[in-house]
Amino acid sequence: MTTDTTDAGEPTLTIDELAARAGVTVRTVRFYGTKGLLPPPVIGPRRVGHYGRDHLARLALIEELQQQGMTLAAIERYLQQLPPDLSAHDLAIHRAVVASWAPEAVEAVSRAELSRRAGRELGDGDVARLAAMGVVRADGGSYHVDLGLLRLGVQLLDVPLSQEAILASRNVLIEHSRAAAHALAELFRGEVAERDARDVKSLSAHMHPLVVQALLTTFQRSLKEELREWPTR
Repeated sequence: MTTDTTDAGEPTLTIDELAARAGVTVRTVRFYGTKGLLPPPVIGPRRVGHYGRDHLARLALIEELQQQGMTLAAIERYLQQLPPDLSAHDLAIHRAVVASWAPEAVEAVSRAELSRRAGRELGDGDVARLAAMGVVRADGGSYHVDLGLLRLGVQLLDVPLSQEAILASRNVLIEHSRAAAHALAELFRGEVAERDARDVKSLSAHMHPLVVQALLTTFQRSLKEELREWPTR
């Protein structure tokens, strides 16, 4: 399997490999490049352009923004507001925030279409792991796929964790996120109990994105602190 970068961090994906991994066409990659939505590739021997994790993460963010209904002009403005030196990790966080507003979308697709949506060929073992994660469900000759979870599930296929650890992690996240959502809902309910219905709706619309951003930021920082303590334990 081709890796995104060398040990020195240099991009190694060709434009064809980048397009396949992102689930888009080469023409789309070139178009985004001409529009300034993607940074130029690193030019290697024989004048071949090479791409890396940052390009892949930026493509994923662009595709997510498009799925949310944003025009190319709006996407261009959105990307221009981001710091120019964002890492693939930071871009993934931005995409996670955008994806959090996507409505639940489950589609029935063929095996070939499932691989196309995943951006890579999926073997029987890959599909079984995605099914165990709750991303896809086999139904006769088709597969019901949660499009909001598919890209995340495909990325988890390459994570060096056992299936048991991934499923345990999923259960931990679901349990604690539900507990946080319930506690916050109870807190806000007490604040709006005596207000007009229109005020309640307005407050909910304002608080929803703020709470999601706060939870994501808090979790990200807490996880970094935990990981920093690993060598000392």
